[in-house]
Amino acid sequence: MPELHPIARLLIFGGIGLVVLGILVQVAVGLLPGIGRLPGDIVIERENFKLYIPLGTMILLSVVLSIALNLIARLFNGGGR
Repeated sequence: MPELHPIARLLIFGGIGLVVLGILVQVAVGLLPGIGRLPGDIVIERENFKLYIPLGTMILLSVVLSIALNLIARLFNGGGR
C-alpha cells in the first residue's frame, strides 16, 4: 500500500476526530442536563424560523477545555519548568 500524502493523512485523522468529538458531545448532552440551555444561550423563535446561539455553553466549554489542555500541557512538559 502506498504511503499517504501528509494532507490526506491530516484530512482522514481530522475527520475521525470530528466524528469522535460529535459522539462525545452527544453523550455529554445526555449526561449533563443543563448543557445547551445555560444562561446566556440565545434562542429566537418565529413562525418558520428558529435561531439558537449557545453563547453561555461556548464560554463554559472554552473555559473547561482551556483548563484541561493547560493541565495536560504541564504534565507533558515536566510540570511547567
